[in-house]
Amino acid sequence: MNEFFKILRYAKPYKKYAIGHIISNVFFALFGTLSFVALKPMLDVIFEKNVDPCTGKIIVSNPTEPIYTGIWDMGDYFGDLLAYRMHLFTDGDKSKALIFVILLIVVAFLLKNISGYLANYFMVFLRNGVIRDIRNTVYKKILDLPLSYFSEKRKGDIMARVTGDVNDLQYSMLPVLELIVREPLTILFSLIAMIIISTKLTIFVFIFIPIVGFVISKIGKSLKRKSDRVQREQGLFLSTLEETLGGLRIIKGFNVEHIFNNKFKDSTQRFYNFSNKLLIRQSLASPASEFLGICMIAVILWFGGNLILNDDSGSFLTGSKFLVYIGLAYNILTPAKAFSRGLVNVKKGGSAAQRIQEILMAENPLQDKPNAIDKTSFDSQIEFKNLSFKYDKDYVLKDFNLMIPKGKTVALVGQSGSGKSTIANLITRFYDVNKGSIAIDGTDIRDLSMASLRAQLGIVTQDAILFNDSIKNNLKLGNETATDEQIIEALKIANAWEFVKELPEDIETNIGDSGNKLSGGQKQRLSIARAVLKSPPIMVLDEATSALDTESERLVQVALENMMKNRTSIVIAHRLSTIQNADEIVVLNKGEIVEQGKHNELIALNGTYKKLVDMQSFE
Repeated sequence: MNEFFKILRYAKPYKKYAIGHIISNVFFALFGTLSFVALKPMLDVIFEKNVDPCTGKIIVSNPTEPIYTGIWDMGDYFGDLLAYRMHLFTDGDKSKALIFVILLIVVAFLLKNISGYLANYFMVFLRNGVIRDIRNTVYKKILDLPLSYFSEKRKGDIMARVTGDVNDLQYSMLPVLELIVREPLTILFSLIAMIIISTKLTIFVFIFIPIVGFVISKIGKSLKRKSDRVQREQGLFLSTLEETLGGLRIIKGFNVEHIFNNKFKDSTQRFYNFSNKLLIRQSLASPASEFLGICMIAVILWFGGNLILNDDSGSFLTGSKFLVYIGLAYNILTPAKAFSRGLVNVKKGGSAAQRIQEILMAENPLQDKPNAIDKTSFDSQIEFKNLSFKYDKDYVLKDFNLMIPKGKTVALVGQSGSGKSTIANLITRFYDVNKGSIAIDGTDIRDLSMASLRAQLGIVTQDAILFNDSIKNNLKLGNETATDEQIIEALKIANAWEFVKELPEDIETNIGDSGNKLSGGQKQRLSIARAVLKSPPIMVLDEATSALDTESERLVQVALENMMKNRTSIVIAHRLSTIQNADEIVVLNKGEIVEQGKHNELIALNGTYKKLVDMQSFE
């Protein structure tokens, strides 16, 4: 139930709908009970034996207005008052009395259903608003969480939580909001009427209520465990699907379709088995509660029938009262079933809510300090001081020290795993350093707001990350207010305009999922154009030309050199031919700086850099 109350917090912005829903449900429950109570005078009319055979009128021995004598006689008082008013209205005519009572019942049911409609009307806005806000909150949290969080999670599992688990809330837990007021009040009003009709019989009925509650709670606890297994398995096969879509070329190229097909089928088979167990147990809740309810009715028939037959009720339990009592008892069954089913759904939805809460409650170590500085310019230098960092157990950077003056281009080279790309992850604060610091203009980047820090940086990654949208909108991620002319100029600088202008709708052309309508070189040039459009003072190029062919590399290299003029650049390079003109080249090996200097100086050293150069051919 804790998860349920956590979800209820999202209903606060919809107070007016909640209030309207509650008021409507109060009237729904009230008129629902009165519609059954109104049956008593009709039964009295139909089964009344004291009728004048000549006139057909009911013989009333004492047609005087009843006097209220106390709360315990309230039932008889209202019954006698209704009979008295009806007698005055119909002048004792049995046919008129029957019509009067029928109209009374029709009006009660009409008001009940109008109230029910209004309750559902208000619930539409409340329920859909809560679901929308939960989805938005989860998505925003995903955007806020650091990259380290997702490196430990399956993408499919995250997707399952945002889609499947939220849908589970919509169809399992949130419908209970409709039951919170309506069903308990229906039960309460019906019980009050039952107590008024026969206190002894109602106390006897109460003995069976804890038994029903115990059975339903046992079913609910089992459902939560089974629901959790279903949701986790759903995340697993969604993850397999996501990996399959992303790696179809490899799967087909290596003829391993059967491996992934079997993996997916095994997961969906487990999902099938878990779902069957869950739904079978879930289906048990309704018939179990209905059977227990019928058992309760049977007990009432036995005990109440004996009260009438023995005439030992102590409160004059007549046949008409008993029939109304049975109707009220049956009126409890429907909301009791709905309420018990709702409790079962709360247990089932509790698992989904818990999985969503795991995302919402995940700690984010990369947060702005309360007094974070908003940096608006880059003035002097970037300094890496005694920097050490590890992703897991082993340090990938050890005691790294480097000074980058404003306007200079520094290249980081080394074998794979030497820590080059880690520098890019750290200066952008995708991760925080374990030891030491990174300072811009003498200010530790952890003291800056992340938005202002990243506003100073332009990033071009090794993998060209583009989105299923137009070229224009992809580039405008670098500058939301950019004009078409500025976009075209950025494309020209990145040597991308020559192919963009040949596309059917030039900059308005949709490039498909991850830009798959374009070649690798074209995608990379668009990534560079996006960074150009942002025009930041610091550029971080993480092997930006690694995906380009020789001709494209030459074109882009010229563009990069033009773009890096008057800018501070950190270039992480695999192809050493692209960084020969760097102001300084830093050679890394196993997370440590082993050589540092200009291209010619490092060649003269005949060390690690020279070996790297010799391994590559230059044209």
